[in-house]
Amino acid sequence: MLFTSYEFLAFLAVVFLLYYILPKKLQWVTLLVASYAFYALAGVEYLAFIAVTTVSSFIATILMGRVSARENSYLEQNRAGLSKDEIKAYREKAKGRRFLILCLALLLNFGILAVLKYTAFAVVNINSWLHTFGAEGQLTVPSLILPLGISFYTFQTMGYLIDAYRGKAEIERNPFKLALFVSFFPQLIQGPISRFKDLGAQLTSPHAFERRNFTYGLQRILWGYFKKLVVADRVLVAINTMIDAPESYGGFYVFLLIILYSVQIYADFTGGIDITIGIAEALGIRLTENFNRPFSSRSTKEYWNRWHITMGSWFTDYIFYPLSVCRPMAKLTKGCRKIFGKNIGKRIPVYLATVITWFLTGLWHGAGWNFIVWGLLNCLIILVSRELEPLYAKFEKKFPRLHASYAYGVFMSVRTFLLMGLIRSLDCYRDVPLTFRMWGSMFTQFNIFEALGGGIEALGLGLADYIIIALGCVVMLAVSKAGKEISVRERLYDRPVLSWLCFGALFVAIILFGAYSVGYDASQFIYNQF
Repeated sequence: MLFTSYEFLAFLAVVFLLYYILPKKLQWVTLLVASYAFYALAGVEYLAFIAVTTVSSFIATILMGRVSARENSYLEQNRAGLSKDEIKAYREKAKGRRFLILCLALLLNFGILAVLKYTAFAVVNINSWLHTFGAEGQLTVPSLILPLGISFYTFQTMGYLIDAYRGKAEIERNPFKLALFVSFFPQLIQGPISRFKDLGAQLTSPHAFERRNFTYGLQRILWGYFKKLVVADRVLVAINTMIDAPESYGGFYVFLLIILYSVQIYADFTGGIDITIGIAEALGIRLTENFNRPFSSRSTKEYWNRWHITMGSWFTDYIFYPLSVCRPMAKLTKGCRKIFGKNIGKRIPVYLATVITWFLTGLWHGAGWNFIVWGLLNCLIILVSRELEPLYAKFEKKFPRLHASYAYGVFMSVRTFLLMGLIRSLDCYRDVPLTFRMWGSMFTQFNIFEALGGGIEALGLGLADYIIIALGCVVMLAVSKAGKEISVRERLYDRPVLSWLCFGALFVAIILFGAYSVGYDASQFIYNQF
């Protein structure tokens, strides 16, 4: 059931109605039933996988809690008769038990994700290697189902497991309440990836109907549909035309693809997140923001602090930092300092952790070399930028007025936008050598006059469509600028007439210009595939 379907709107209306008319103690039960019904409509067979994740995580955290309780009880009763070394040894032993439980749960759940998502990719690559070395036999490529949103709910739940092990999240002792955290339907298919300490209690607490929250939620849902239906799905028509026939659309068309796909993925992904956060807000629940004006970023590092924020923080907290401070990495740091000196030696382990983190980030996005290369290219740019920081500092010191100027800031933001768009085109062509050839064609195939002279009209969009896309981008930019400090909804709340006019116009724009008429199809959101 797509967010853009009439069925989903009817489903959402029923959920809102039941949520507020039933007794408050049943609100979380209503959400749990709604979440499992939503997931079952995507495929009843998927329920088994999300149930395994929920049950295994519940059991693992309960067992870790029991180990901690026994540890505390034993030390409380016997502390007087134990030496400091004995207490330390007992704590280490208890920690080892909890760590074993954690590892088994992580292995099970990440194992399920790996098998379902990456087996076919692995087999295809094995067959390629076998063919390279002259082997005649070929392994059969399995056809496995990929449950809806498995990457999102697995990462969110494993984050809870790790936080419970670290003592940063209270252990949920009601399996059904944990099931709601795992399956909460608005965020199930595209995030944001929430932390249990931020979301768990909100989901199970009673929420009275508040007109302000409900209005804000509906307005944000409407804004998400505008981005998705008016902008993203309309742009998608031209993008698909260029992707389907890359041999006919090289040169300037590649540059155009970079621009259009950047607009499309932004409108699609942020539109979906707006709908998700809006639904939760209408229910009295606050989800973590996932975007913070990413296209105003002046560097790749800043961009990734603003784009898909919850994913970035997940990989930072659960992959990068543990890798950076683990014992093997500490030994590597010590060895590198002896061999390469202090300055270089201390960089190698950190950069190695960065490379591993970005490799896994690319792999998380999809089972394909294009995603892996995408992740590693982002990593390369970040590491090179870090090494060039002394030069940037010298430039800033030598030209302080230029560096502080508005024009230079715009230049930096445009540069970052184009660079991120260039790398992101790997997601379009889905083939690494082809993508590199298309990049090269921008310099060898100068066909801008052909494109502007009528070629753009052959992409499936008419002049009216390009005008609507341009106006949609202007509206998104204006809202982004106006909401930098205070959201537009808050600015308009005390001006009800203007508020009704603005959101009424937004509703009319969706009805009149939404890309779901003849020749269009309201497609699923990009991140549904994860």
